[in-house]
Amino acid sequence: QVQLVESGGGLVQAGGSLRLSCAASPSINIFNAMGWHRQAPGEQRELVASITTSGRTIYSDSVKGRFTISRDNTKNTVYLQMNSLKPEDTGVYYCKCERNFDIPFWGKGILVTVSS
Repeated sequence: QVQLVESGGGLVQAGGSLRLSCAASPSINIFNAMGWHRQAPGEQRELVASITTSGRTIYSDSVKGRFTISRDNTKNTVYLQMNSLKPEDTGVYYCKCERNFDIPFWGKGILVTVSS
């Protein structure tokens, strides 16, 4: 059974950093792509960053140059390093994993709050 568990969220001041982790079970290697989405209060969920098995990455324009997505296959974990955080980065961050011919899998989400 696929399970995704996010960690690393919390409260940080503007300009600070956080690193989110998404631990996948049974294995990260069953997925073609993994990524992070976020949902701000009153807003739709949006893509933040994604990474494929080949290491190709995609970032939303709002986080380019500040966030870095990576994956560690030995730890079955995907990371989102978030630097220079802004209040508008506040939201619930969700880990999403995809594989061919299957519905996407989502984590339960983790709250990130950036104070001004």
